[in-house]
Amino acid sequence: MRPIDERTLRASFLNASRKEVSDLTLPPGFAELEFDKLDYLGWVDPKLPRRSYVVAWIDDVVTGVILQRAEQRVIARAQCSWCEDVTLRNDVQLYVARKAGPAGRKGDTIGTLVCTEFGCSKNARVLPPLAYDGYDRELAREMRIVRLQEHVAAFIAAVKG
Repeated sequence: MRPIDERTLRASFLNASRKEVSDLTLPPGFAELEFDKLDYLGWVDPKLPRRSYVVAWIDDVVTGVILQRAEQRVIARAQCSWCEDVTLRNDVQLYVARKAGPAGRKGDTIGTLVCTEFGCSKNARVLPPLAYDGYDRELAREMRIVRLQEHVAAFIAAVKG
């Protein structure tokens, strides 16, 4: 992910009112983030714990969505829809986003299961276990990163409508 500044980040949200954008709390350590190690920026608002945000570069445009956390955390082991990690023990949470534009104003939403603390970029970069002799673990890791980026982009596109 390429670096972004606060102004660009706040202007990026597809499904947010001006009030929601002005109330947005930046992720902790925003100024020190290592964007080159992220495929998207995702965080839980420390002031409003049921509200979360995801921002990514989509077609060379910074695009963000506001998410709402479901009431209960998924306790049973589930698979994140974005990083598809099955080897690490991560809690997965149902997040729901109001669609952008008229559909969102009518109450249409879309949901997805994502790592609770948005650790997908880190998960995708873990070298996968050796599946068989000759298995190219580096290539498998690169493919996981590409799929993660595709899944995030597809979710944001679905929010956009």
